[in-house]
Amino acid sequence: MPYNVLAMLFAIAVAAGASTASAETPEEWVKLGARVHGGFGAFIPVDIRIGEDAMRRLNAKPRELAVTYYSGDGVPCPCSVDGIMLALIASPGQSSVRVEAEKPPPGTFLVAVIRPRKGGDGLKYTVPNSFLPQLGEINKTIQNPLARYHAVIKLEGLFTVEPVK
Repeated sequence: MPYNVLAMLFAIAVAAGASTASAETPEEWVKLGARVHGGFGAFIPVDIRIGEDAMRRLNAKPRELAVTYYSGDGVPCPCSVDGIMLALIASPGQSSVRVEAEKPPPGTFLVAVIRPRKGGDGLKYTVPNSFLPQLGEINKTIQNPLARYHAVIKLEGLFTVEPVK
């Protein structure tokens, strides 16, 4: 889905009262993710986890962080960036989300570099391709979106985090 359309859908979801702050329950994440993305697969909670982790580590509030996102080769779409958009309350229309055409290193599902919008040090999140089979299996075998959310949230070692200047 083109990201200008995603930005518009995100703005509509927020304007409709879907969320003016980060969602607080798994049910809210699923509802908002499905509304913005058009469905709730296993990729979206990957980046919800990343976005929430970045806000905690950087002691930030919604709308205070920006993300630069790199989607790996073999990844069907950069749809997990929608999870970061939701968690951070960020959007391309606010210039707080950039999806780069450049690819991350081989063997990488995604890289997300998250920084304070006002400047300063940030964090680099990396998810290896080794999680793609698990995420695909979750999508295939778990039809309930809330159960998908919980299955992804429980995955151990899903990402690594490095500081970036």
